[in-house]
Amino acid sequence: MQFRQKALSKLQSPEELELPVRFARPQGRLVLAVTALVIAAAGFWALTGTVTDRLTAPGILTHAQGRYLLQSPVAGQVTEVLVTEGTRVAAGTPLVVVRTAQGDTPVRAVAAGRLTALLARTGAVVAIGADVATLERVTDPDEPLVAVLYVPGGDTASLRVGAPVDVSVRSAGRSAYGSLRGRVTSVGGAPQTPAQIAGFLGDDGLAASFSRQGNPVAVLVSLEHPPAGSAAPAAASGTPVTGAVHLSAHRPVDWLLP
Repeated sequence: MQFRQKALSKLQSPEELELPVRFARPQGRLVLAVTALVIAAAGFWALTGTVTDRLTAPGILTHAQGRYLLQSPVAGQVTEVLVTEGTRVAAGTPLVVVRTAQGDTPVRAVAAGRLTALLARTGAVVAIGADVATLERVTDPDEPLVAVLYVPGGDTASLRVGAPVDVSVRSAGRSAYGSLRGRVTSVGGAPQTPAQIAGFLGDDGLAASFSRQGNPVAVLVSLEHPPAGSAAPAAASGTPVTGAVHLSAHRPVDWLLP
């Protein structure tokens, strides 16, 4: 009973009413204000900002009809080379002469184009089916280059015709020259085998490189002409590139909504 009376007396005592009330320090108020400002800015960005996903894939600059690899239809020794690299030839133009047991046989271009690489030299012995030359299928010298990107088959579902693309020329360096601009013109309907890629590019090595992660889908990108005086990277047909395709944009708040 005695302890109870002391407790009641303690509660009724006003001796602690004179103790000062501790408020937040100025430093604490500053931290609170900064935190509130950051939260408000993040919320505003989440509601009004946009984030664009990108899909990156390797590719090459070429003409829309690609290239083809000319092979020798006969076995023998190359006795004469009739054209030089860079020459434009018509279909049926003889490129080299191969001496066989039956006589000299010219190896002719099967389609019009530009000779990009001469693989058979004078004096070389070639077998049937040996690589003789690589030709680019182009008849108009003013025909613009396009970029062909090889995208893994499982990543093409989000690709759309008309999507903007940043094309970086590997040999030029993006930091020094920036990138070319373009838009997706077409997306292949099915993955391509290395043989199909080699048939279009005229290069088995490139076909193997683009197929390292499985059979890819070819994505055609038309390039925009850079403004006059801009520091655009110098590029020619056959130049390797990397393309970054801009996918659909969305708001950050959409990640939080069901």
